[in-house]
Amino acid sequence: MFPLVALQAGANAIAGLFGLLILVAQIALIWWTYTDAQKRSDQPAFLWAIVVFLAPILGIVLYFLLGRN
Repeated sequence: MFPLVALQAGANAIAGLFGLLILVAQIALIWWTYTDAQKRSDQPAFLWAIVVFLAPILGIVLYFLLGRN
């Protein structure tokens, strides 16, 4: 039973690292959207950051289509 437990621990570590990577990527995407919207949009940058936070994929697509001048 020991090898099974070791494999499960490895899988949990990989899943944790993957989750951390996704979190870092989402924070970076929100930050990029906020700073880019401050430079290139007439609309409030904070609202675009909230949209990307709530719906990351749809939010960034909407920002590229509607938010940038």
